[in-house]
Amino acid sequence: MLIGIKNASKLIGISIISCCAVLICTMFLNFYLDIQSIKNELTSELSMIFYNAQVSTVKVVCLVSGGCLLITSVVMLMFYIKHYIDTHKKELGILKALGYSNLKIAKNFWVFGMSAFIGAVIGFGGAFLLMPRFYALQNEDNILPEITIHFHPTVFLYFVLLPTVGFSLLAIGYAWRKLKKPVLLLLKNDFQSCIKTKKYKEDHLTECSFAAHLKRTTLRSKKVLTFFIIFASFCFSSMAQMSFSMKDLSSEMIGAMMLIIGLTLAFTTLFLAITTVIRGNTKTIAVMRGFGYSQKECCKAILGGYRPVSYIGFAIGTIYQYALLRIMVNIVFKDVENVPAYQFDFPVMLISLVVFIIVYEVLMFAYSDKIRKISMKEIMIE
Repeated sequence: MLIGIKNASKLIGISIISCCAVLICTMFLNFYLDIQSIKNELTSELSMIFYNAQVSTVKVVCLVSGGCLLITSVVMLMFYIKHYIDTHKKELGILKALGYSNLKIAKNFWVFGMSAFIGAVIGFGGAFLLMPRFYALQNEDNILPEITIHFHPTVFLYFVLLPTVGFSLLAIGYAWRKLKKPVLLLLKNDFQSCIKTKKYKEDHLTECSFAAHLKRTTLRSKKVLTFFIIFASFCFSSMAQMSFSMKDLSSEMIGAMMLIIGLTLAFTTLFLAITTVIRGNTKTIAVMRGFGYSQKECCKAILGGYRPVSYIGFAIGTIYQYALLRIMVNIVFKDVENVPAYQFDFPVMLISLVVFIIVYEVLMFAYSDKIRKISMKEIMIE
């Protein structure tokens, strides 16, 4: 009725995150279910120790990686729904004025759950394509008997069907909650949000320039986008550094897979966040340009506040990957022979930081060109 394929196509970020989460969890959980069938064939103490280590690895990876990506997908879904309702207030207000109930309108948001289904199906299929190589690498030293790949319907249920139903119900419920507003409030311009913004003392406002105040306000008013910036930096930092360590601790395939997934998540989330920030401030940018502010000053006011936030995300990612690898080596594989000791790799961290700074600044420069192209005339016509 109101939500079409064009609107749902903007949810590609959720599809990509769902794909990465299902790809990782399906490979490890399917491997876990398959090695359970050979448990009775294990006779040596070494094979039992290695078996228990593999089981622990599956639990750690699925809980940590899968849980982190699930939370991010939920936050992103809520953000998309809120953004859609905020940008279609008048249409939704008219529907409510015509007698449509909140629940009847909210039911149309089930389409948003299809983004999780698309990503889950792609991730599930990709996992089975990679499984032969993954199984071979997990048992590279032939400590365990030969492991045969099986299709487990429960894995398909947990990682494809249930997430689709869950995300669809979540979309309907969250949309129903956000639609519980008076019709007049939906039909009018959102002046209320301006009134509800935090008031600052007059002496504080006089001490800082308009551009500096705008930078703080933009950062505080876009808390979800701030989370996305931190998550993007976190993915880049943790996966990039972890992928190089995997060459010694696991295999080059696992390292390459983690690097690709990390970069995909980082660029997707960063693209979503920065694009939304610019689109949400087009009028502000146009007015600033009209009052003589330069392109550099506009970029600094709108995007400058996210730079220190991105470095915080990078630091969190560094700590996360170090703690996770220490747990894997010192706890999960402590009784397995020939597992190399893991120490924090400062050169890799510095290289990753330099690459991150270069990539981030190049992206900011590219988006500054979008700010330059914003025309005050077009905004006034709207």
